[in-house]
Amino acid sequence: MPYHAPVTELKFLFDSVLDVDQLTKSERFADATADLRDAILSEGAKLAEGVLAPLNRNGDLHPAVLENGVVRTSPGFADGYRAIAEGGWIGISAPAEFGGMALPQTLSVAINEMMSSACLALSLNSLMSQGQIEALEHHASKELQALYLPKLISGEWCGTMNLTEPQAGSDVGALRSKAVANGDGSYSISGQKIFISWGDSDFAANICHLVLARLPDGVAGTKGISLFLVPKFLPDANGEPGVANNLKVVSLEHKMGIHGSPTAVMEYDGATGWIVGDEHAGMKAMFTMMNNARLGVGTEGMAVAERAYQQALEFALERKQGQTPVNAGSGAIADHADVRRMLLTMKAQTNAARAIIYATALATDLARANGDAAQSARAAFLTPIAKAFGTDTGIEVASLGIQVHGGMGFIEETGAAQYLRDVRVTAIYEGTNGIQAMDLVGRKLMDGGKAALSVLAEIADTRAQAEGELPELAALLGAAETALTASTNWMLEQTDLNDRFAGATAYLRAFALTLGGHFLLKAALAEGGKGPRTELARFFIRRMVVGVEPLCAEAREGQRMLYALDDEELAN
Repeated sequence: MPYHAPVTELKFLFDSVLDVDQLTKSERFADATADLRDAILSEGAKLAEGVLAPLNRNGDLHPAVLENGVVRTSPGFADGYRAIAEGGWIGISAPAEFGGMALPQTLSVAINEMMSSACLALSLNSLMSQGQIEALEHHASKELQALYLPKLISGEWCGTMNLTEPQAGSDVGALRSKAVANGDGSYSISGQKIFISWGDSDFAANICHLVLARLPDGVAGTKGISLFLVPKFLPDANGEPGVANNLKVVSLEHKMGIHGSPTAVMEYDGATGWIVGDEHAGMKAMFTMMNNARLGVGTEGMAVAERAYQQALEFALERKQGQTPVNAGSGAIADHADVRRMLLTMKAQTNAARAIIYATALATDLARANGDAAQSARAAFLTPIAKAFGTDTGIEVASLGIQVHGGMGFIEETGAAQYLRDVRVTAIYEGTNGIQAMDLVGRKLMDGGKAALSVLAEIADTRAQAEGELPELAALLGAAETALTASTNWMLEQTDLNDRFAGATAYLRAFALTLGGHFLLKAALAEGGKGPRTELARFFIRRMVVGVEPLCAEAREGQRMLYALDDEELAN
């Protein structure tokens, strides 16, 4: 099924809901005018629709394989990657001094959304490189930046990040990889890493791995970890790939989905690398990449939701099955009330997730452009919500897409099942959604709730603006905001963090739904309180935001109930 990039929706969101034009008031992003944004969106849509979308099925049917130590990628992926690189899309937000466009991350997210909708497996490659570019920009030495950034930004070289080990998943501090200084400024890296997205390919001249490892004097836990840049080929005197480094792909994982993206087990056996940032400060540098990737993964989830919705809608508008109850209807299953419910749920939740994700990107851009600490705190607070809700939305919408298709959704040839298989991992990698929720009620409330309460104040402002035109929706949003404020204050009162953690997922979901209602209501007000966006806001608020109060009650239950059954009782 053809993919259609939601350019009109993105323009409306940028111009009428989020006011992206405020970026142009800064010196850094003065050129990011509406005309430029429209041109970027238009060109990105051409790439996604015409080049990448046709590759999606190939990646699923013909996965990447490891042959004699060489990774062979899916048919057409090399050409698709070249189109991404030659268009400059990898470096859209990268610094101009190294060949990037230096445009706002908000636009980079838009391009990544389109590419992820079109072909998630291939788009992952660019996301990894973009995260590495940002980590090197902020933490690498001038020498490393000068050598690696131009190659990564142009797409000539690709980047990865290596955190996970067999015994050290979410507990990164348990890693065993070692690094020893060679005495010439380089280090010898040894260890095994797993779950390395795009650990190798047959279309990049070099693969640059960011690897977490521990120096001999590194203390136990995350505080003793350092970060190293370890290339597949050691650059020669001219900065070109030279001799092979002492690393290899041991195997590729056999996965549920994203088959076109090779997920590697990597072995480092005295491989030569260079430190990024200070000794024992690897997590600080890696979190720069991870925060970028977490927003990117939230975008992936929302993007797959958009693609799944488009396919489900097309099917529902064409499929005729049974007698429909709508007078003068089309006779297709879209006339059935329950199918309509699913389609509206898919569309409304996708739009809500999209607004949260772009609001997060915009806050990041405003913080960078103006050195605004409040916007930086806002971006940090919104990131776990954007990641978790964006990916939950992808899973829920893709599952509904299968349901809309009925029995045909369970048949692989329709393609509906691929979206669910592909998107399922997004709730797991780059920090599981449970970890995102724990981060939200833990670290993100360490400011005494300042960032959270600031966001809630914005929601209250929208509710107040809507009281005249849409009083019913304003009241329902106000009730959610009141319940969420009470839950935030409850979280802040808990001295035992496990009481917070017990309700963290419910709290994050409640915050996401309230934020989604806030943004959809702003969209309704922007069109004058009458029209399709107003009806979509009405559906979302009356059907989904009304669920915030029960979620808030769950969030305040504490831990006792979760441990009421001991391990033996759980098993019986």
